[in-house]
Amino acid sequence: MTHALATTTGAQFARIMSVASYRPERIVTNAEICQRIDSSDEWIRERSGIIERRWAHPDESVVDMGRAAATIALERAGIDPAQIDMVVMATVTHPYQTPSAAAVMGHQIGAVNAAAMDVSAACAGFCYCIGLASDMIRAGSAQYVLVVGVEKLSEWVNLDDRSSAFLFADGAGAAVVGPSHVNGIGPVVWGADGSQCEAITMTQSLIDFRDGGGDFPTLVMQGQQVFRWAVGEIAKVCQRALDAAGITAQDLDAFIPHQANMRITNAMIKAVALPPEVPVARDIQFTGNTSAASIPLAMDRMLTDGEAPHGGTALIVGFGAGLVYAAQVVTLP
Repeated sequence: MTHALATTTGAQFARIMSVASYRPERIVTNAEICQRIDSSDEWIRERSGIIERRWAHPDESVVDMGRAAATIALERAGIDPAQIDMVVMATVTHPYQTPSAAAVMGHQIGAVNAAAMDVSAACAGFCYCIGLASDMIRAGSAQYVLVVGVEKLSEWVNLDDRSSAFLFADGAGAAVVGPSHVNGIGPVVWGADGSQCEAITMTQSLIDFRDGGGDFPTLVMQGQQVFRWAVGEIAKVCQRALDAAGITAQDLDAFIPHQANMRITNAMIKAVALPPEVPVARDIQFTGNTSAASIPLAMDRMLTDGEAPHGGTALIVGFGAGLVYAAQVVTLP
């Protein structure tokens, strides 16, 4: 006999209630990077826009950094950790296959009732998680979701690799997503092109390394391939996200792209025809490329510095290894 199953009904809309960030204390200059590679401060700035980046302490983990950002985000939202129904962490640098960083961190912050999972979507991870959080809240499977984007890329980079050593850095950003009477998170536009999975990958698997495969696995990237793909395709993703939200670039109060490379950001600005008065996140100058952490780090900096208005409308977009992408229009907390 077939029975009709009950379902849940959630809030009509969802919104980002707060955002917070954590930046490690150690500042690493281009001069320090150039001690290991044949490059210069001028070359690095010209190629990437990076002036300096942050690296975590050797004993500082992604869980530690995520917890620091999450604690502030919860305080800003006025939400007790026990009210969180789901902790979802975007990261590709948690060094354990299991348990998830989200489960460990959720326990540490007191989210005792929360489900937890890690999302491996590289630099698009934060946008993936915001999309998941919004859908969970509207479907009724969660009321409050804690989203954390965190990376410790300094442990997974070959510091002698001239093509990538200067790019990657560490940090964490967190957001509390909850129910709303008005829509604060537009439809997510996301996808992946697995045919280009070799564009950003690891030198080898941990199994290969275990079996005597030589050096410890590190990140490797085909920079020109990624640049062409990002400039050619991500602008289209941005336009689709704007269309899905029912607005135009002229309606934006901020543009917050993944902080991959300043040249990519500048190219996207032109391709999207962003009005010159719309402020653009350029956190990469002082933070480097922090993958899944870059968008919440940049969002928190823009709000704190007054570059973007609380309650304003922002387009966020992430893209990276996979090759994966995700974008949506959000109301800033």
